[in-house]
Amino acid sequence: MIHGSIVAIVTPFNNGNIDDDAFKELIEFQIENGTHGIVPCGTTGESPTLSHEEHEYVIELTVKAVKKRIPVVAGTGSNSTLEAIRLTKFAEKVGADAALLVVPYYNKPTQEGLFLHFKKIASEVEIPLLLYNIPGRSGINMNPETIARLSRDCRNIIGVKEASGSIQQASKILYLCGMDFVLLSGEDALNFPLLSIGGKGFITVAANVAPRDVSELYNMFIKGEINQSRELHYKLHPLNEAMFLETNPIPVKAALSLMGKVKSECRLPLSRINDINLEKLKSTLQEYSLIN
Repeated sequence: MIHGSIVAIVTPFNNGNIDDDAFKELIEFQIENGTHGIVPCGTTGESPTLSHEEHEYVIELTVKAVKKRIPVVAGTGSNSTLEAIRLTKFAEKVGADAALLVVPYYNKPTQEGLFLHFKKIASEVEIPLLLYNIPGRSGINMNPETIARLSRDCRNIIGVKEASGSIQQASKILYLCGMDFVLLSGEDALNFPLLSIGGKGFITVAANVAPRDVSELYNMFIKGEINQSRELHYKLHPLNEAMFLETNPIPVKAALSLMGKVKSECRLPLSRINDINLEKLKSTLQEYSLIN
């Protein structure tokens, strides 16, 4: 069920409020261009600055707009176990197909603490769960051994979004968990390499602006058209770099604004993209034929 190009969708704002119409149009843009799944309320969706009520609202809005056409993987993680349980229960109640749970940030638990945190959440819901390992944001790396222990002990923990940047670590996860475990790339630059070791797809920022190419990279690989998939990998390379000229999601929102799809508005403490990086971003989008 969970495979392919899964967009970590932005949350559009208009004068500080969630822009429902722009958000629903973004969802249609994704589905029309072959995206295989949608993650609302991830890091790219600015979940840290959404209120609890807004977080739930965006998840439910996504489920209603998608209408079961593709899977919705709701971002429901937190550094509070109780808050993560509450959000995950809500996502299950409103019909999300799975939930994505980030490694707790700031409080830096031990590997045992990580195991107990995710096991507790898994015990409270039936919905399939994906772990999310992103040491650069959370301040701690979840070891492959901990992931394997969770996959053995919790039947509804089905995979991981792996964003450590280490192919060796990703390989060890599959070595320990087995090839049925849903390994997803969490870094667009590694989407193609992770498919080659047995990954099932990717949770992607770049698909916000180039959904067709990102989904086709996966489709071609699965069909055995490896050279064509590799060509898309390199075609996407400058775009992948541009999406991280500044802290995500500042560049991707600026790109979508240049494409006429959303306002570039982020919530503080994220600020507008600086002028030098904006010009670099414009140049990349023009070379990619996404804007004139």
